[in-house]
Amino acid sequence: MSITLQSVTKRFGANVAVDRLSLEVRPGELFAFLGPNGAGKTTTIKMIVGLLRPNEGHISVCGHAVSGDQAEQGDGLAAKSRMAYVPDQPFVYDKLTGREFLQFVGRMYRLPRAVIEDRIDGLTRRLSMASLLDEYTESYSHGMKQRVVLASAFLHKPEVLVIDEPMVGLDPRTVRTVKDLFIDHVRGGGTVFMSTHTLEVAEAVADRIGIIHQGSLIAVGTLDELRAEQSHDTPLESIFLELTADRDDPQAETVPA
Repeated sequence: MSITLQSVTKRFGANVAVDRLSLEVRPGELFAFLGPNGAGKTTTIKMIVGLLRPNEGHISVCGHAVSGDQAEQGDGLAAKSRMAYVPDQPFVYDKLTGREFLQFVGRMYRLPRAVIEDRIDGLTRRLSMASLLDEYTESYSHGMKQRVVLASAFLHKPEVLVIDEPMVGLDPRTVRTVKDLFIDHVRGGGTVFMSTHTLEVAEAVADRIGIIHQGSLIAVGTLDELRAEQSHDTPLESIFLELTADRDDPQAETVPA
């Protein structure tokens, strides 16, 4: 499996942000991770990429431990070398141009200079970034920063892409391009783990969908499987609202995302 979570729990004080979450995401799969605000999506993602440690349970990426003793012994670095992470807020260095930022990322992954430049050129054309790539990133709009960060994620051709709200701030044409990039990635045997509030995107491109609410995984499957469980043919939005409606808790908003 590309991503494996086994009985993973994360607590912040008395609040349980993620509760005994078990999940497997396969190679060649685009997995959409859905949930209301405060459901545990971002906390789960940060544990997968190694930014947070679970209180209980085990996480591995491409067979390498992200948490626990094995991760501390070097397995964690092996896992991180095989994935890329795009957070919900794009981070770039203000005093670098977009091109310099991408070159910096390429060097971190020890890519040859010629390979870095070739991949930058290809991603620049595909994401329509050429006009601003040599400007300082401090002048970029949110959408342009998002495009640069997405390009940096694809630069070293990771096996696993972990992405939190990838479409925020993007225009419709770029959204279409990003969807195509994701689809090409999974068709080539890669994995995309995508958290999103944009249910139309999940419905259009996801191979499987997981819905988390109040820290617990309440549904997982293909869109057809989720529809079958609801006993009627309905859009994903209706399934999502129906599954979470009777579970709403005013205290859920106090749990970290």
